[in-house]
Order: sequence, then structure tokens, then C-alpha cells
Amino acid sequence: MLVSQGYKGLNMTQTIHQTLAALKQQIGQLEVADHAARERLESLVTALERRLEDPESEVHHHSLVQETADAITQFEIAHPRITGILNDLMVALGNMGI
Repeated sequence: MLVSQGYKGLNMTQTIHQTLAALKQQIGQLEVADHAARERLESLVTALERRLEDPESEVHHHSLVQETADAITQFEIAHPRITGILNDLMVALGNMGI
């Protein structure tokens, strides 16, 4: 899968998986009333996981990047920890060329 990217790519993949795990933990801590935020973040996590399964695919690449950026903007005041995690994901994905 990431063999062509070598050791550095593998480390980035591990970093992204760890960051996604942290994001899932934060999603689990959202208030029950914050259903829309939970749904949007879970959808984003699913899309990111699919992208990691097939890193060579360019399908929906731009929309995934844009969706992550939009989520950062949406959550930056109400959910600063989630925003920090999303920023970390954007950096890691950028480092992988995604």
C-alpha cells in the first residue's frame, strides 16, 4: 500500500491513524445534543479512513481536503480540541501528498 513511500510514508500513516483515533475519542465525548457535529465528524473520519485504504486514488481528493478545512472552520470556537486534531490531520495528509 505505502511501500513506494518508504519508511517516512509508513510513519505518516501511523500518525494519521493515531490522530484519527484521538478524533474518534473526542467525537465520543461530544454532548448528545450536538448530534449534527457528531454526524459530520463521523462522516469525515469515514472518508479519511477510505482515503487511507487507497492512497493512490484521486477520487474525491479535493472535496476531502475542502471538507476537512470546512470542519476546522466550523468547530474552531465550540470545539477547540477537535479543531486542533483536524489541523494535525491536515498537516499529516499534506505531508503524505494527499
